[in-house]
Amino acid sequence: MGDFQVQRGVVAVYSDPKRGFAHSHERATREGIARQLAALKDFDFVGEYEPGTRYPGPVYLVPSDTLVGLGAAAALGLRGEHDLFGGVVPQAFVATKAITHPLVSPDAAAPPGWSPAFGHRVSGAVLSGFTAFACVDARRAGKRLLERGPVRVKPVRATGGRGQVVVSDMAALEAALDRVETVTFSDDGLVLEENLAAVTTYSVGQVRVAELVATYCGTQCLTQDNSGAAVYGGSKLFVVRGGFEALAELGLPDEARLAVSQAQTYDTAAVECFARMFASRRNYDVAQGSDATGRPRCGVLEQSWRVGGASGAELAALEAFRAEPALRTVRAATVEIYGEAAPPPPNATVYFRGVDELDGPMTKYAMVEL
Repeated sequence: MGDFQVQRGVVAVYSDPKRGFAHSHERATREGIARQLAALKDFDFVGEYEPGTRYPGPVYLVPSDTLVGLGAAAALGLRGEHDLFGGVVPQAFVATKAITHPLVSPDAAAPPGWSPAFGHRVSGAVLSGFTAFACVDARRAGKRLLERGPVRVKPVRATGGRGQVVVSDMAALEAALDRVETVTFSDDGLVLEENLAAVTTYSVGQVRVAELVATYCGTQCLTQDNSGAAVYGGSKLFVVRGGFEALAELGLPDEARLAVSQAQTYDTAAVECFARMFASRRNYDVAQGSDATGRPRCGVLEQSWRVGGASGAELAALEAFRAEPALRTVRAATVEIYGEAAPPPPNATVYFRGVDELDGPMTKYAMVEL
């Protein structure tokens, strides 16, 4: 008999026809990450996935967003975490920050598949808040939350802090709700959440690629975009080879340990409450700050089961673990700078340095911190 030869797999980026990245810096970043993933898996990078194409060997996708629909994912050949960098969920709302909070009452509007059990499971791991799928429910939720202080109104699909507004009274709340289209309520929902001051945002997560598993905790920083708005400016991660238990063994500071514990609670509840979802990239934003009375508060803001702002640092850590099998921990960072900037460090992986058609001049890179 002749020698049996396993076909080498391919890595392709996949853009949801209904969504995808509008910004060229996001497209460039995802392609750069896909190329790194191809090297880690010893696959070939083939660019954009083309439906109907017969690829040699297995196909590993890098989607622009969390994929919705188990059947649709299976049609793409995605049946588990080793088939993509990101995640697959059963309903669209599961992919957004809408799941973080419960409804204001049992009779409130909700999409098919909504899980009251999830809100109950994570109640001690998130901030006070509600998700509303109708304006009348958002008004009730906001009125209740305003009794304790200012409220942050958050579109569930916006990223990087964009589109959020803080209201301090019912008049401001009504004005904010008037700007939300009815279809947005019914299709996506709206989050209303207690507003914190002096916030530190932790990034807690885990990535699984080939035989590599890395888990991390770190912090995010803000920067100003070219319009002067405060937006995501990068993450600094402390990454350990292995799972959450390996991270817990490292003696993290109390604040970081609380963030990790809350992220684990959220992660476990999601997997158990939303049947058959899976993800190879799991990231959770955890906010620590003080409420209107000055009381310390901490909770998960949202999940990301797709390529995200910290993914460059995640891949830098995986590359370091692959290169040095004895390496147990590493520090890695992503940086996003708007406007003119000095050249990135020589050891950085540069994803974008130029002029984005929507965001203007910017630089994005990731690196292992030596």
